[in-house]
Amino acid sequence: MTTFQRARSAEQRAVRRRAILATAAAMLTEMPVADLSLNELSRRVGLAKSNVLNYFESREAVLLELLGSELSAWVDALAAAAAEIPRTARPGPRAELLADAVVRTLAERPVFCDLISAQGSVLERNISADAALAFKQVSLTVYRRMLALITGVLPEIGVDAATRFIKSASILAGAIWSHAHPTASIVAAYESDPAIADLRLDFETDLREALQTLLYGVLPRVRA
Repeated sequence: MTTFQRARSAEQRAVRRRAILATAAAMLTEMPVADLSLNELSRRVGLAKSNVLNYFESREAVLLELLGSELSAWVDALAAAAAEIPRTARPGPRAELLADAVVRTLAERPVFCDLISAQGSVLERNISADAALAFKQVSLTVYRRMLALITGVLPEIGVDAATRFIKSASILAGAIWSHAHPTASIVAAYESDPAIADLRLDFETDLREALQTLLYGVLPRVRA
């Protein structure tokens, strides 16, 4: 835990904000979003809870800004992975490689996946319109990059289909991550009754299949 002196300049305030975000990110490597409390975050960062609220309006605002940073970093990784997809391959194989790149880069970032799984139900609650606007502006920048990335790999599907893919893929990634990482009681239920084992989701396997299905659903219409 670090104890800070009172911030007296814009630069010092920026340092405090970065420290709060870094501490929250570190905590999420130990616990899910649902277990991260403002009290524990304050204790670990070395500030009173009221002081943390001077920099972020709520716990959700901290996590939402962290999500924005994680989102930008993920798209950097996805762009690097997509650059290796051969553009000379046929559309089907390119679609499979793109889906694999999305799944692989997401699976490498469990903190990011946990944040997106909680975005609509937790992170976008208890925030002001200003905080929401700042996050959506970051999201718009990332969305435009993703649109260019996907149409660069699969120009056959066009902008409209790529847009639908991005929206659906975002929802699927969060939902599948959440269900693929159940509570201890749900895990115990799966382990106690082999008959229900088929209900259990595997994040990489099930997300890859879902994304490939989305892309293959678009390609036949394009060819037709």
